[in-house]
Amino acid sequence: MLEQIATDIRNGLDGKNFDGSLKFDCGTDGVIILDNGSVTTREQPTDCTLRLSTENLKKLLRGQLNPMTAVMMGKIKISGDMGVAMKLGKLIG
Repeated sequence: MLEQIATDIRNGLDGKNFDGSLKFDCGTDGVIILDNGSVTTREQPTDCTLRLSTENLKKLLRGQLNPMTAVMMGKIKISGDMGVAMKLGKLIG
């Protein structure tokens, strides 16, 4: 399920730099990990975790969901290093 999204993220990051590690935790659907430029769906520890639904992840990556608004509305829960989460906002913004 998340493998296609991971592939899309991988393609979208091509040529861009992402320092640090970030986990999109979509609950029972699985996880997508960004780790210093690589993208995987294998669970591992990360600097920052974003918990959200798969549907909201898709909207976020398409630019249909504002990250700050989503956090305020409780659609995204962030734990760990907020600085890493802010870097993501610059990548997809």
